[in-house]
Amino acid sequence: MIKGLKKWRLFALMTALVVFLAGCGREEISTLIPAGEVAQDQFNLLILSSIVMAFVILVVTIIYVLAIFKFRRSKVGEDLIPEQVEGSARLEFLWTSIPIVLLLILAVPTVYSTFDLADVSTMDVQAEDGESMTHLTVNVTAKLYWWEFEYPEQGIVTAQELVVPTGERVYFNLISADVKHSFWIPSIGGKLDANPENVNTFYLTFDQKSSELEDGVFYGKCAELCGPSHALMDFKVKTLEREEFDTWVAAMQEEATPAEGALAQEGEQLFGLEGAGCIACHAVSGSGEGGIMQGPNVATFGDRNRVAGFMEHNEENLKKWIADPQQYKPGNLMPDPKSLNDGKEFTEQELDALAAYLMSLSVEE
Repeated sequence: MIKGLKKWRLFALMTALVVFLAGCGREEISTLIPAGEVAQDQFNLLILSSIVMAFVILVVTIIYVLAIFKFRRSKVGEDLIPEQVEGSARLEFLWTSIPIVLLLILAVPTVYSTFDLADVSTMDVQAEDGESMTHLTVNVTAKLYWWEFEYPEQGIVTAQELVVPTGERVYFNLISADVKHSFWIPSIGGKLDANPENVNTFYLTFDQKSSELEDGVFYGKCAELCGPSHALMDFKVKTLEREEFDTWVAAMQEEATPAEGALAQEGEQLFGLEGAGCIACHAVSGSGEGGIMQGPNVATFGDRNRVAGFMEHNEENLKKWIADPQQYKPGNLMPDPKSLNDGKEFTEQELDALAAYLMSLSVEE
């Protein structure tokens, strides 16, 4: 009796925890607070499946409770044998047809949504006047442990922060440069794998401006275990009105301007080929020119929300990252700083200069 009470208390406690923890989500990263058409469709499927499951649980619970109370020993005695119903055509029909109906209720909208999400036939369609009406397309390349976003029609490249317009479909071509990853923006839609051997294509819509969020961005994740820093392979998404997005694109297409200020200029020189040679891997222009792009494009580093995808965006964290990237993101491919600086560690002055230069790289007003 006492053990039974303890089990029910534990069950009640877990139920209460589920209810309270359900309110702990943040709208920039919660699948339960959809911020796009795809996310809303998938959320509706989640609600539908939850209703079906709740119905099944309720019916089974009612039958179970009725059976216990109707045929309890204290009421019917020890020797009563309930009516046997094996071979009942009616019951056989019921418990065969009901699961089939429930599966159809789940399967039809799920299959429809799956094929609709995979339909990318409108990526490049013809307008009524015969001219090409091209939607925004972003080529996403997943790398250990960061993300590259190329806008082929605009001729620009970004890293770690995806910038998209609201209120329209954005098509994504996903591929990996190394191992399998998975592209996921929880508030915007479900995940899709980025494979090394093939390109996966799908679309998402962004209905809410990210500036309305607490952090000013939506959060994206890698949803496929890909190495020791898998949990740190984050990216951020900024959503803008179409006019603001076009302004951002124009700013990205402009040539990079020289650094201003003595410290930032010192950092620019150190960043270049005559210094530590960081520019050999990291481009500093929106077009991606100036580096062979083994590393992320840093043209918008000053506009980013995080350092290395997960650290607070400030100069102190940036200096820590430059000085010892393996400590903060194990397994990443950024070279040992000593190999870039004639076998010596960067001095505090050099770190200050590099941080000042990188923080000055901005295209947003």
